[in-house]
Amino acid sequence: MAILHNRVSQKELKERLYQETEPRITISFYQYFPIPDPQAFRDTLYKALQALKVFGRIYVAQEGINAQISVPAGHYEALQQYLYTIPALNGLRLNIAVDDDGKSFWVLKIKVRDKIVADGIADPAFDMSNKGKYVNAQQMNDLLRDPGTIVVDMRNHYEYEVGHFENALEVPSDTFREQLPMAVNMLKDQQDKNIIMYCTGGIRCEKASAYMLHNGFKNVFHLEGGIINYARQVKEQGLDSKFTGKNFVFDDRLGERITEDVIAKCHQCGKPADTHTNCANEGCHLLFIQCEECAKQYEGCCSTACHDFIHLPVEQQKELRKGVDKGSNIFNKSRARLRPKLQ
Repeated sequence: MAILHNRVSQKELKERLYQETEPRITISFYQYFPIPDPQAFRDTLYKALQALKVFGRIYVAQEGINAQISVPAGHYEALQQYLYTIPALNGLRLNIAVDDDGKSFWVLKIKVRDKIVADGIADPAFDMSNKGKYVNAQQMNDLLRDPGTIVVDMRNHYEYEVGHFENALEVPSDTFREQLPMAVNMLKDQQDKNIIMYCTGGIRCEKASAYMLHNGFKNVFHLEGGIINYARQVKEQGLDSKFTGKNFVFDDRLGERITEDVIAKCHQCGKPADTHTNCANEGCHLLFIQCEECAKQYEGCCSTACHDFIHLPVEQQKELRKGVDKGSNIFNKSRARLRPKLQ
């Protein structure tokens, strides 16, 4: 059987992407549904999407599918029609990016995982079908006007930092699996209040809403389609955006601007900034916020040490990087790993 994965170098694939003349549409979607044989499902999906020139990152597990992809504009309808032939995905909402240059992905990767969202839930009684009520943008805004409503951000600190809903509660942990029990504990005395969970595209807050109900909460809601869908509905319906700033996204763009407000600061000089970047040092790749002035001064590096490193001879850099795995820094989930500001 043919190997169903890409075998071309990342550099060449990226060059091919930038040579394309047809615009691409960036899309995200997810669905919780039982997949008895995730590997077979993955292989069938890979062949179909590869034929449509889809790029992106997709996770498949027994609990469902989670996808962030791009597709040539001329293939969008064909992609939608194909997905709708899968019974559990028929009529699925596809979240189209609101701030998109079409250069979000340059290769198709579909991986089989234990779960599409790592949650740490071991209780066999937990039931994803018992989840909170969906709310759309208008309903979200209406609920936010109620002083008795508690809105909970189920994203990581670096996502919350550049944009969030008004008065949103941040759950200060490094991973989603840690956030779930923390959210329950933080709100243990608020079980009868309206609680709205939200996240980027809906997948985390949907599971979080089910977890809250599982732990005795009564009035739990979650934002349908997450911030991505909310921003699109606000724009289409002329609503006031209660989300301020940027929506962090997990692709090459690293963010979609929802409002013009800049609520974060450069991690190096402290000036207003909300542009995430990965450190230019190949041995670091730390995710951090950097303003234009610091990007120029430090050539995209997060620290003076990394700035000095990139000016070493290439062979010396390679030797110093041996045995050092900094892959986790690309989407750095720990506040503790953030470098001190440069002086």
